[in-house]
Order: sequence, then structure tokens, then C-alpha cells
Amino acid sequence: MVTTPQAPTPQAVHPVYVIGGGPGGLAVAAALRARGVRAVVLEKSDAVGASWRAHYDRLHLHTTRRLSALPGLAMPRSFGRWVSRADVVRYLEAYAEKHELEIVTGVEVHRIERTGTDWLLHATGGRLLTGRAVVVATGYNHTPRLPDWPGLDAYGEEDGRLIHARAYRNPEPYAGKDVLVVGAGNTGAEIAADLAGGGAARVRLAVRTAPHIVRRSTLGWPAQRSGILVRRLPVALVDRMGALLARFASPDLTAHGLPRPDRGVATRQREGAVPVQDVGLVEAVRTGKVEVVAAVKAFEGEEVVLADGSRITPDAVVAATGYRRALEPLLGHLGVLDADGRPVTGGARSPREAPGLYFTGFTNPISGMLRELARDAEKIARRIAKSSA
Repeated sequence: MVTTPQAPTPQAVHPVYVIGGGPGGLAVAAALRARGVRAVVLEKSDAVGASWRAHYDRLHLHTTRRLSALPGLAMPRSFGRWVSRADVVRYLEAYAEKHELEIVTGVEVHRIERTGTDWLLHATGGRLLTGRAVVVATGYNHTPRLPDWPGLDAYGEEDGRLIHARAYRNPEPYAGKDVLVVGAGNTGAEIAADLAGGGAARVRLAVRTAPHIVRRSTLGWPAQRSGILVRRLPVALVDRMGALLARFASPDLTAHGLPRPDRGVATRQREGAVPVQDVGLVEAVRTGKVEVVAAVKAFEGEEVVLADGSRITPDAVVAATGYRRALEPLLGHLGVLDADGRPVTGGARSPREAPGLYFTGFTNPISGMLRELARDAEKIARRIAKSSA
């Protein structure tokens, strides 16, 4: 079936297009609607919250329910303090319904171009959509990333024994197996603990850079609130405060192969690494249920070669190696991305070269992703409403 490209719509009815139906996109659309601005959410999957639907079963928010709600709808108390992945999905569905958001699913935007004072979006099926402004909310966890390890292609092709963490759901398929988890961020740490408690015969965690590990809550005080309090302080000061606090509140796992980090917590956050919140890893490492090993260097035949020269032969490998924003095909030609492919602006600030183009959800803040998405949404909506008044 041939689809005829649709002509741009008249200026009078140009909406604001929001690309991405996750929490960031839905929050912006709701904030715009509350200000009388028509917003259309374009979601390439068949439902809102696609990335949350794909996360592993055990996942809970590391931020509190009270500090994770989006504008205009509190999270139900029945969700508990640490909201589960499934309840986040339910919340996003309820949020879209509550705010009567205009959402078009099954539509992927491939390219954005400036046309006069408006924006032209090239989308699925040859669609040409014209908007007065565009909010890109495709998310921090967009496209799974695997390092360019030598021998990876040949190793991963055999029986699917290597998967990215995006494909991990629960430990059931790994019962009785020897599993290597690669990457010691929050995802890798939690999957390793999940496997250790879920019947895997052996679990090893390959660590390239030792993470900062913090308690999710101490005497009822969530780590997120500490992140909020220190977020605007100088990096050097937060590093010193973090080092002092770590002596009393953070475990020293050096004897178990996981030394304290050599760079401060704020410095590491600036580099894109937020602290790991302990939801079982520390106890698993202390008891030997999770063994810490060196970083992965290469794959050779049946073996995984580690950075210290040792070789292991796990039954399965789960690579918790992060994601790419993958924005280059969409808007790399506009000069609005930095050398690492990240937007040069965020929140209510548009790039100088692209007025009317906004980004949300492309950082991993220590104060909580959902909290910052909610704040960004209000700021972006105010700016757009003011500019179109």
C-alpha cells in the first residue's frame, strides 16, 4: 500500500509536537494542555511508557513515590514508597487518561527540519507534520549500547548467550547457570543481586570503574533528598562531603574486590555516573553470592577475556553497558548535539540555532529523573505558552 505524503497543515492549527510517550513526553503534553496549548504526543510503539514496559520485573524506583509524581496527578499511596516497574506503567496509563492527552501511537519521527518559523517532522508512512514547536522526549535509555569488544559478534551469535540488560526480565531462565553481569551501574548491580537470589549457580560482576554505593534510605531519609540538597553546590564541596559521609554510611568492599572510588561522587555524576543505590548487592558481595571480577576485554571462542588477563567461561552474559541517545539521525544536521550526541540545551532553553526546539530527559540527575522531568515539563510549557501568546 502506497501512502501519499500529507501536506503541512495550515498555520492556524499547528500544534506542538512531543516526540516520545514516556513520562517526560506525557508530562510536557499535560503541562501544555493545562495552559491551553494543543500538544500531540507521537509514540513509535503501541502504548505509552514503552521503555518502562521493557525493564526487568524486579525494578523499583530508587526515588520516593512523593518525589516521583508528574504534574497534575499524585501517585497512589497503594503503590508504596518505592514504586514498582509495573505500577509506574499503570501510573503513566492513568496519567494520559486523566489529562485526556492527544497521543498517536505507531508513529516514529525520522527527521526534523526547520521551515520558516515552524518545524517540519518527517514521520512513519511518509507523513509530513508541521508544528509551531517540538519537544524531543525520546529518553535517556533509548538504544541499548554494547562496547566494541573484540570477538563480540561471534560470541553473541551462539545460542543468544549474550544479551543486553534491556532483554533481561527475571532470573528464572538462569537457574543453575554461571552468569557474568557486565557493568556496575544501578542496573548491573540490581540484576546481579536478582540472579544471586534467584537460583543462578554462580554470579560474577565485571567492574571497570568502582561505583559509589549508597543506601537507598538511612533512618527514613531517602538518598534522593540528599541529592536534591547538594545538587547546586560546588562539585569539589560535594565530593568532600560525600567522602566524609562514605566513611560512616557506605560499606567498604575492598576486601571483596570492590574498592572505594578514586573520584568523588559529584565528579562521577558530572561524568554521567550516578551512585548505585544498594538493593541487595552489598550483602550479595559480602556473602560471596556475587563475585567481583575485572572488566571485560574481549571474547575468544568460548572464553571471556578480562582486563587482568584471566579467562572465564560463563554460561551466559548480561551486558548492563548503558544506552545511546541515538539522536543523530533525527536532528544531527541541526548542530544542536555535542560531541557525545547529547543535546546542548535542556529544559526551557532552546538551542540558539533552533528556536522552538526543546529537550527533556537526556540527563541522569542525582536528584531523581522523574522529579526533574516534572520540573522541566512546567518550565517548557510556560516558555511555549508565553511565546505563542
